[in-house]
Amino acid sequence: MTFRRSPLALAILGLLENGPMHPYGIQRLIKQWGKDQVVNVGQRTSLYRMIVRLEEAGLLTAGATERDERYPERTVYHLTDDGRTISREWLAEILTTPRNEFPEFPAALSFVMLLTPETAGELLTQRREQLMKRISELQLELKLEVDGQPIPRFALLETEYQIAVVVAEAKWIDGVLHDLSKGTLTWTPGPA
Repeated sequence: MTFRRSPLALAILGLLENGPMHPYGIQRLIKQWGKDQVVNVGQRTSLYRMIVRLEEAGLLTAGATERDERYPERTVYHLTDDGRTISREWLAEILTTPRNEFPEFPAALSFVMLLTPETAGELLTQRREQLMKRISELQLELKLEVDGQPIPRFALLETEYQIAVVVAEAKWIDGVLHDLSKGTLTWTPGPA
């Protein structure tokens, strides 16, 4: 069975490399390790649905069901050999092949001509302010410690990447704002 990869599926398979876990433990570890900044686990139901799909695809298997009077029953899942193989294949594909992910911001930019240049400038200024806050938040993450020790760099590569992307976007917005203020970038608002 061909399984369509996703960040959540990759995270689940990757975390199960550390050993068998139940869904709540997987979700907790994603948040504890800060992976919720790059993997959407806001809805527990989406995590459970993905686990069911991964099990149906033979990429993980259900093990024992833990029973504890303080918690509901929890099924522990194990990574299969196929799951380990496919997660490594996904990693190789993702790390080597850029993919158009269709983010919202470029989509909005493609319709900026519906606004006045002044309104666009105001909105981009607000976005830049939000980006600067995000850069500060991400830089703080790089300084976090666990048990008094700095977090190893390999565990923070996604944070470094996010900083680079956000800094580049802020710099690009600076250029657009400069051109808008000088009048070298302008348009008449309305449909294209």
